[in-house]
Amino acid sequence: MTPELMHMLQSHWEPVPSIAIGLIALTIAYLWSTKFKRTFKALIFISGIAILWIGLMSPLDELGDEYLFSAHMMQHMILEFIGPAMLIAALPESMVESWMKFSPIRTCERILGNPYLALTVATVVMLVWHVPPIYDITLENETVHIIEHITFMISGTMLWWPVFKPIPEGRLKPLPAVVYLTVAGFLASILGMIYTMSDVPFYAAYANPDDHHNLLPLIREQWGLTQLEDQKLGGAIMWVICTLNFFWALMAVMIEWLKEGEGNDVRTAT
Repeated sequence: MTPELMHMLQSHWEPVPSIAIGLIALTIAYLWSTKFKRTFKALIFISGIAILWIGLMSPLDELGDEYLFSAHMMQHMILEFIGPAMLIAALPESMVESWMKFSPIRTCERILGNPYLALTVATVVMLVWHVPPIYDITLENETVHIIEHITFMISGTMLWWPVFKPIPEGRLKPLPAVVYLTVAGFLASILGMIYTMSDVPFYAAYANPDDHHNLLPLIREQWGLTQLEDQKLGGAIMWVICTLNFFWALMAVMIEWLKEGEGNDVRTAT
């Protein structure tokens, strides 16, 4: 590890005020509503917040913006697939039931929680932001980059909500959930497949980085990561994370399905 890399890993943890305040506020609101109980769900929620913090305010952000497509893809996976799934899975049923008492929230949830809309929005958001000219703009314009991150988190929340919403009303039954997750997992993996198999680099920004931190010799010479190899690595990261994430979700649904089957057998027997 070079001194330059060590310096980046130690120094690029500066919190962005708006993001830090938002994540801290979410954590306080969650803990307050659950009366600060130490539960497994609380651990999942705090872990999800921590992962989002790392994705947005750690050296991973700087590496992805300046040097490595693969680091940027890790960040995108955190924002759309990992973080939102953990936060939704951690929500207590009582909390969401209290939200649904307000008509505007209930109406909004009914629209945005529609699985067809959620799947479409999540897929379109992921594909559009990775169109090369649009992707390059996000690296040049911070405002556009912030909008990109916001849409990833919103679309990720929409994607996971029909499966993991903590109240049964409107939640997908096991069989439709399996179909939904299978289709969603395939669509989410398309970009990873393209990046992994392509022999053409797509993004000009990573061809000759400005190298503000003097890391290019380390990346190109010691790590042996050319622009194309970095792109293939980014594709593999997307592919693997999508596969694992959706596999975990499918296993959770299948376990619920088996439990329902056992329940039905018991009721039939009695």
